[in-house]
Amino acid sequence: MIDNTPKSVPSVSVKYASNGSSTKANEFGMRPMQERAFEKRGEQYLLIKSPPASGKSRALMFIALDKLTNQSVKQAIVVVPERSIGSSFHDEPLSKHGFWADWHVEPMWNLCDAPGNDNGGKVNSLGAFLESDDKVLVCTHATFRFAVDKFGIGAFDDRLIAVDEFHHVSANPENKLGIHLGDLITRDRVHIVAMTGSYFRGDAEAVLAPQDEGRFESVTYTYYEQLNGYQYLKQLDIGYFFYSDSYADDILKVLNPTEKTIIHIPNVNSRESTKDKIKEVEHIIEELGTWQGTDLSTGFQLVKTPEGQILRIADLVDDDSVKRDRVSAALKDPTQKNNRDHVDIIIALGMAKEGFDWIWCEHALTVGYRSSLTEIVQIIGRATRDAPGKTRARFSNLIAEPAAADDIVTEAVNDTLKAIAASLLMEQVLAPRFEFKPKNPQNEPTPGFDYGEGGYDPNKCNVGFNEESGKFQIEIKGLATPKSEEATRICQEDLNEVIAAFVQDKTTIERGLFDEELVPEELTQVRMGKIIKDKFPHLDAEDQEAVRQHAVAALNLTQKAKEVAAGSSLGEESANTAFVDGVRKFAMDVRELDIDLIDRINPFGEAYAILAKTMSEESLKQVAAAIAAKRTSLTPEEAKVIAKRAVEFKRERGRLPSISSADAWEKHLAEGAAAFVRFKDEGRYE
Repeated sequence: MIDNTPKSVPSVSVKYASNGSSTKANEFGMRPMQERAFEKRGEQYLLIKSPPASGKSRALMFIALDKLTNQSVKQAIVVVPERSIGSSFHDEPLSKHGFWADWHVEPMWNLCDAPGNDNGGKVNSLGAFLESDDKVLVCTHATFRFAVDKFGIGAFDDRLIAVDEFHHVSANPENKLGIHLGDLITRDRVHIVAMTGSYFRGDAEAVLAPQDEGRFESVTYTYYEQLNGYQYLKQLDIGYFFYSDSYADDILKVLNPTEKTIIHIPNVNSRESTKDKIKEVEHIIEELGTWQGTDLSTGFQLVKTPEGQILRIADLVDDDSVKRDRVSAALKDPTQKNNRDHVDIIIALGMAKEGFDWIWCEHALTVGYRSSLTEIVQIIGRATRDAPGKTRARFSNLIAEPAAADDIVTEAVNDTLKAIAASLLMEQVLAPRFEFKPKNPQNEPTPGFDYGEGGYDPNKCNVGFNEESGKFQIEIKGLATPKSEEATRICQEDLNEVIAAFVQDKTTIERGLFDEELVPEELTQVRMGKIIKDKFPHLDAEDQEAVRQHAVAALNLTQKAKEVAAGSSLGEESANTAFVDGVRKFAMDVRELDIDLIDRINPFGEAYAILAKTMSEESLKQVAAAIAAKRTSLTPEEAKVIAKRAVEFKRERGRLPSISSADAWEKHLAEGAAAFVRFKDEGRYE
């Protein structure tokens, strides 16, 4: 008998202190993230990395007003990815809350509110604005691109270009917005403020070329700081669920009709889709209860559940644009923003993601894997708003389990791997920030950090935690220290971007999960080393190694903390410190927390343990077989990297690695060095 019950993978569950700090404003009306960004208002190139709902739009208003008034900037052009986000930049009476000016956009210059497409008339309007004395214009990325094409980059001299949702930019030469920004930076006559909740792209392309990225000063506000400082939300869960038949039949096993939910049904081209999106919506509505009619003023569907509750369901999938626009307008009605009862469930396909603000959303339910990690992060952001009475939020991803008879097994395997990559990355994004220090006898405790029971111990590797800043301080023996300013910044602020590239590397995740012969250092040293080298080619070898060690430590300690926390008997009262306790316990359980030990952990080991409990044995074997069939031997480039590690091994231990060693990594070094010599003799490096 087939068990069609969706199986839960509660891969991430983070609890927060709800201390209210991230929502408190200073005397100028700025919340902590906005205050932190405003301190850097004098920078010509500023990158703000901050989660959804942390107030990036308003942070930009404060900075732009200062640049227009005090920094000789002529005009500010705010560029957003789609028209609906333009409403975030409507007038704001900032002076009511203590600031010295108000944010005002003349209606004719908010081109997101104007009818028509992004090209043509709106481009001409932007040209007219450049000739005017007005100060602020809002338009889409597309309108801005067309305008730069038409007027040239020189027309934007001495102006501020503020780019919202900056992860839409790419260093790829085919990304027009990326090319224009690169040209503007080269000309060096504009100010740029870039804002994003996720400074990485789903396609693993770099957002900016390294030489351009180096020009930006970063302001980072973490998810932990944001969510820990909320007033109401105490817990965020992220789970993946496999199902083995039609998702529409099983969706109610994941969907709770009493939770405020956004459902994203699959794209019609994906394997999860039944190819009839209208019927899928009908099916979901039928599963929820009995249709009672349509609300005439909003267009919401009214459905009575078996328990007698009348659900108000917004259908954004309808092909009838008149009906869909009415529903969409009702969802954006500002007078209903604080009305929890306005709508209960939103069903969407491509809408209600980036920039969509519904504070009451408790559950973001996505069917099938979406196009990118960035999209998943954006969808999760719909549920992470704080709202009165909302103590828990969750994201669920319903994924079709690869079946034995699946003739598109490769696609199924890919979707599963991408879901695991997203899960690993979200764990990293949601975790407190790490600050790693090499263990030295002269180290001392840092004020503000709690080092656990017994306090700071100079004779061991300590784990400190500062709850206010949400920062871990972890001492690691043998850890390389970054030398240059940029490598230091990467180790402090950009490890998640490095980890995003690592977990999206298909070969890496395939081998980490399903290669039984894998030696973990092949991933932590060789693959991660290559990713760092490709991503930061301008760093010297020592700094590249320091960044690699920091990234591996962040990833592996998060995984180990999760493993320890999952296996512990932590009570509810200590649940919000489970992650901290997990890191601390792991550090205590090992004899010494050194970098070699951390390198020997397979970063995907815990993910595999969860997967093995969730997928059927048959599916698991099928996935492993599909991946084993693709396994290849060492490439010349990999052999070269391993040979360098073998030289390092000899320098440290005074002997060459042995092919007969019982240590799998030493044996692999010997094999890699031999392969390097062979490739060299064959002339493969010329």
